[in-house]
Amino acid sequence: MREVVAMDRGLGSKAPEFIRKSRGLHLSWQAGVFIVGLAVVAAGVVMLPLPGPGWLVIFAGMAIWATEFVWAQLVLRWTKRKVTEATQRALDPKVRRRNITLTAIGLVIIGIGLGYYLWRFGVEAPWRLG
Repeated sequence: MREVVAMDRGLGSKAPEFIRKSRGLHLSWQAGVFIVGLAVVAAGVVMLPLPGPGWLVIFAGMAIWATEFVWAQLVLRWTKRKVTEATQRALDPKVRRRNITLTAIGLVIIGIGLGYYLWRFGVEAPWRLG
């Protein structure tokens, strides 16, 4: 019954039919998908502090898991919904005006600070040319 409800909502295994028919083959398939997804997610976690697209790789690993596991499909649906909501909020004209204003103020403050530093200490190359 649970599998029927999951399939009605578009959730569940995306494995080929011949694999789903055999319990042993399907468990092996799921183990393989889990291991590959885990390797991709682990690579993404390693990339978080290092150069590389860490979050993108983590979501790719979640997408691999989502081909087989309902919990990963639900996590990806939730994530997609939250990203869509955040995008809609960011596109709100009031929020955009506020963000542009804050960015402009921040850039002016940085410019003033940089100007003061250059006025006070000047610019000197760390090497001698000639």
